[in-house]
Amino acid sequence: MHAAPTHRGPSLRTRLRLTAALVAAGACAAGVIAGPAQAEGKPRDSRDRELRKALEELVGPPDGPPGAIAVMQRGRDVKVYRAGVADAESGRPPRPGDHMRVASVAKAYSGAVALQLVDRGKLRLDDTIGKRLPRLPKAWHKVKLRHLLQHTSGLPDFTQDPDFLRAVAADPRGEVDPHTLLDFVADRPLLFTPGSRYRYDNSDNIVVAMMAEAATGRPYEELLRGLVIRPLGLRDTSLPRGYQLPHPYLHGYDFEPEGPLEDVSTAFSASLFWASGGVVSTPNDLNTFMRAYGSGRLLSKKTYEQQRKWIKGSSVNPGPGRNEAGLALFRYTTRCGVVHGHTGTIPGYTQLAVTTPDGTRSLTFTLTSQVSAQTPELLARMRKVQEDFVCELLRH
Repeated sequence: MHAAPTHRGPSLRTRLRLTAALVAAGACAAGVIAGPAQAEGKPRDSRDRELRKALEELVGPPDGPPGAIAVMQRGRDVKVYRAGVADAESGRPPRPGDHMRVASVAKAYSGAVALQLVDRGKLRLDDTIGKRLPRLPKAWHKVKLRHLLQHTSGLPDFTQDPDFLRAVAADPRGEVDPHTLLDFVADRPLLFTPGSRYRYDNSDNIVVAMMAEAATGRPYEELLRGLVIRPLGLRDTSLPRGYQLPHPYLHGYDFEPEGPLEDVSTAFSASLFWASGGVVSTPNDLNTFMRAYGSGRLLSKKTYEQQRKWIKGSSVNPGPGRNEAGLALFRYTTRCGVVHGHTGTIPGYTQLAVTTPDGTRSLTFTLTSQVSAQTPELLARMRKVQEDFVCELLRH
């Protein structure tokens, strides 16, 4: 059990833990072995009870998140599974229309923008930083768009920079021009030759968004609305620059096991993450987006084939099963089959959004606290539950 939540501005503890959480959110992670096989042949009602119980057991322990919600769609059939609370103060349950930070799933949105611009001839996958953004450091000029989208760029990660972390700790709610985020690492060389290694990196998608702007002369937020949000009817999806969230929202929390909860939902500015982690959405909207994007419906066949040239790699909190990285998309090979999607972790929230390759089935899985490699036991339990949900999603 946790003590009552606090609702002040960001405390010193939160500001310091926020910097540690940013380090966790930018660290490279690899896939781990899948959990044990699930029993087959059980009736649907029994399987639903088991999934609901699994969510409740994830939320119940002292290190568990205050709330969890999973939205599973199979064709037109939608099921909502939830446990715990969306708001520890009121005790209300999570709802699929609640707003939330999607964390690094925002990288899939910037991928959707960039790859559609490739289809329109505005960008090429082999366009370089030197061609599109010549004012960025010369040492980075040979990095290609495809490297950025697949995290093989070798760029230094701005979220790992000590000056950035000190700036966040000093004023986490301060709104910044996201185009200046790369200034923290502008004096750094590449970490390796572009294309030679995989390394998950928050700087990559900042550059992706800037290349999209340079190619079109339009702000990234406008491109996101025109190419993704409006065409898919995502009425509750946005890319703010401030710290506030639209109501109603899932409250995200920071805490020590059995310690007091601290509400960090609005503790930091989305402009600190921008195209790499600033998108706000709902489980319903996220489901709609991933069905379209992860199935290739937004892209030409040629571009989608390029996107699915998989290499070994995962985002910070690995998805279920074996993880492989495409262009702003991951493939998760579970014991029950394959899904495409993205994960995310940010202070207060942990996300998984996946779809079947044909886009007929989808799942969003949200926890209201941050889970990462710094919480290995909880991470392992979460991935086991996620795989159980994917198995139900794929069941014939």
